[in-house]
Amino acid sequence: MTDMAEQECIVPACRDPEHELPVATAWRDTLEKIVDRLASGDYSLRGCPGVEAVRPGVLSQMGSYIADYGETIVALPKESWDSSVAQWTSGYWDVIVDLWTEESGRSDLVLKVRVLEDSDGYTFQVNGVYVP
Repeated sequence: MTDMAEQECIVPACRDPEHELPVATAWRDTLEKIVDRLASGDYSLRGCPGVEAVRPGVLSQMGSYIADYGETIVALPKESWDSSVAQWTSGYWDVIVDLWTEESGRSDLVLKVRVLEDSDGYTFQVNGVYVP
């Protein structure tokens, strides 16, 4: 018998322009891979499946914000999905993922990603890392 607390609820990708909603379960693996790359210092994200090439301005912005923040980004813990959000906006979802650091746990930094539907599922456009 499986413990109910251990079962993960499936969160759908909802098109609700009025509300921020939890991040869709289908996107979490890719978002975790993006954060893993950021944690390793690979801001270009080249070769990350489903992720578009990062624009040069975004690439330099992420590097400088992460360096200026002065803490070490780590892989996303399961708790990150409790506070990260997505919202439908005119043909795509804006996703804000709370980033975690070795020093502080949940930090003030967030990753902003645009998620678009395509014939293969979803495409991810990384739009920056910042403190809101």
